[in-house]
Amino acid sequence: MNNKRIHLNLYVIVPGIFTGLVIIAVIVTYKVTFSYLQKNIDPVPEMIWLGIGAGMLAFIFNLLILRLILSPIFKFVRSAEKFPVMIQAAKTGDIEAVADNINHLQRVLDQVSMVLGKIEARELFPEIVGQSRAMRGIFGQIMKVAPTDATVLILGESGTGKELVATSLYEHSLRKGKPFVKINCVAIPEGLLESELFGHEKGAFTGAVAQKKGKFEIADGGTIFLDEIGDMPQVTQAKLLRVLQEKEFERVGGTQTIRVDIRFVTATNKNLTEMIKTGQFREDLYYRLNVFALNLPPLRERREDIPFLIDHFLKKTGKDLTVSPRAMQIMLGYDWPGNIRELQNITERAAVIAEGSIEPGHLPQELHGEAGLPANRGGEDEGQQLDERMARIEKGLIIEAITRTGGVQNRAAKLLGINQRSLWHRIKKHNIDVSSLKKL
Repeated sequence: MNNKRIHLNLYVIVPGIFTGLVIIAVIVTYKVTFSYLQKNIDPVPEMIWLGIGAGMLAFIFNLLILRLILSPIFKFVRSAEKFPVMIQAAKTGDIEAVADNINHLQRVLDQVSMVLGKIEARELFPEIVGQSRAMRGIFGQIMKVAPTDATVLILGESGTGKELVATSLYEHSLRKGKPFVKINCVAIPEGLLESELFGHEKGAFTGAVAQKKGKFEIADGGTIFLDEIGDMPQVTQAKLLRVLQEKEFERVGGTQTIRVDIRFVTATNKNLTEMIKTGQFREDLYYRLNVFALNLPPLRERREDIPFLIDHFLKKTGKDLTVSPRAMQIMLGYDWPGNIRELQNITERAAVIAEGSIEPGHLPQELHGEAGLPANRGGEDEGQQLDERMARIEKGLIIEAITRTGGVQNRAAKLLGINQRSLWHRIKKHNIDVSSLKKL
């Protein structure tokens, strides 16, 4: 005999119990009132005692139900608070002692969520340095789309790490272990791109002395990453569209149809919608590529990750170096138009000439700007108000102070020469993700 279990949602059980209690109370009240009125007895005194009894009974029932529901949550919170990372957070004042149980639960669960998010980022994406809220959001999207065969379009400025994201998509996909072919559409001359993608037959053109398999054929069963897809010639775009739709093509100079099973991942730093308007990119191809879009944030929108990236690049140099507070402030305040690639270049260049510590003098002039403000690159900041530029510097100073103190806000406030309440208001004003700056 099979034992069948019926699973009911708490959102159904709890309202159902409370509704049942109310209905029972109404029925009993009606019966008692009707009975007393039939006997010409004043029902008010009895109703008062009945109301008191019903209230106490309802309170006891509610208490038991809440205890049954919340007991596992409180047990989890008590266990979580014993973890070393949570004890450290409590010592630094990140988890304040509050009388309100709900607020306390919320704080502890938020802290646990933050820790798990950072651990997930480190464990699942070891090649990508980033613990900011923006990057954790990207990681979450990768984990959702990676196990599918959906075509992914990675959008982002140059130097934001699009190739690393493409590799992560492959590593977490069901096609891992099968071919993973990368090709940069702008690095190959226009006349040779079709031959690289589709292959060619012997004698197809001058120099084609033997048959050659293309990247699509090599990637059969696996994944192909087409970087800088916005630079693909329009003639090749039309042929690519056929591969996406029909999963078939012919080699250059050939007549035999070749069928393939490929998962496509593409990337570009260009605005494809604008290119469609100007006729530079096919609209039908865009919709085939843009099944799932990943928009990578530029480095200026994830400044919390800059100290971690600098530390990562310094470790790769093999030199035991630190970054002075003033140099870190300058690097946090800069807009990084070249993003991570530019940061890596400048960090490695400074590491070559620095001894012991990287100082402001080791950084290129464009990072300093005028009067210590971010540089005005070709009039980019023209018309920008002074308070906006100062706000950017203030945000950089706060991030640098919080990073140096390992997320301890009272120590960061002392370092900045302001009180903790003022620091809290400034963190809210600049929308700084403090959790991503804490040292685990």
